[in-house]
Amino acid sequence: MSSSTASLTRQWTTWGPVVAALVLVAAWGRELPGFAVGVIALCLLAAVLAAVHHAEVIAHRVGEPYGSLVLAVAVTVIEVGLIVTLMVGGGEKTSTYARDTVFAAVMITCNGIVGLSLLVAALRNRVAVFNAEGSGGALATVCTLATMTLVLPTFTTSHPGPEFSSAQLAFAAVASLCLYGVFVGVQTVRHRDYFLPVPRPGHDSADEHAAPPTKRDAWTSLGLLVVALVAVVGNAKLISPTIEDGVQSAGLPKAVVGVVIALMVLLPETLAAVRAARRDRVQTSLNLAYGSAIASIGLTIPAIALASIWLSGPLVLGLGPLHMVLLVLTGVVSALTVVPGRATLLQGGVHLAIFAAFVFLSFSP
Repeated sequence: MSSSTASLTRQWTTWGPVVAALVLVAAWGRELPGFAVGVIALCLLAAVLAAVHHAEVIAHRVGEPYGSLVLAVAVTVIEVGLIVTLMVGGGEKTSTYARDTVFAAVMITCNGIVGLSLLVAALRNRVAVFNAEGSGGALATVCTLATMTLVLPTFTTSHPGPEFSSAQLAFAAVASLCLYGVFVGVQTVRHRDYFLPVPRPGHDSADEHAAPPTKRDAWTSLGLLVVALVAVVGNAKLISPTIEDGVQSAGLPKAVVGVVIALMVLLPETLAAVRAARRDRVQTSLNLAYGSAIASIGLTIPAIALASIWLSGPLVLGLGPLHMVLLVLTGVVSALTVVPGRATLLQGGVHLAIFAAFVFLSFSP
């Protein structure tokens, strides 16, 4: 990256979160015309991109796989904030937002991000190479968390409807948080080497040898990351009525709201994963994808369970038959992709086909 480009990036990622926070303060509690909603949406997008940029700066400072963990947690904080802000005061009409957003995040990460990363890497290097041990363990964690929190509520009988009882929700929240903690421990301490990119001769990138940011730059990025996350959550709250009204006026299913939230939040992480795949660091791409899916469930469900104490209305978590079929298909195909530790264009195309089916069926169930 040239010095002028780096300077320009540093400027907008510094002022973007600050401007978004100022817009949030100015617009909070006001009736917003369409033009103002458009400006807020642009500020929200800038804050999301800036948040991920600063997370990447911190990630470069602390190294891999800690970098993927920072990005995953940052994205999940944004996701949780968006879900809670949409559900506060929403009553029964927002009862499925948490389920729809978490399931959409799983489908986007495990099919969209994974498929696109494998496709990019295979186009450049014919075969994408990664660690089957680390990716397999991460995938097993995703499948377990998704089944425990999104499938079991459909079949439990203690509470009517696809909902957990209070005790079941508390158990699912604690179990999800514990499983996430175990995964983080394995990824960063116990078996850290399982989550490092597989080296291949002749595929070194200049970016890999760039000097890490200074401690001062890392702390500055941490502060701006916090400002960006606050701006994202607040501005999302401001434009959420417009999103809901647009979905309703178009006659689309309520689940589309969750898909829009997940797509918006995970777009920057998708770009980060594709950049890693272009540098033949497919393991980093998979860390981002599966790590985000694990964090999305392992942190969102406990947060929503805690928030349900004061949230009005039911909390529907159980998936319907259509989405359960897509989840099972994703698990089976992902296992066949991960186990060999190598993938081609075919695997990338299969995952993208599943992702396309999910998006199409979300708009036309």
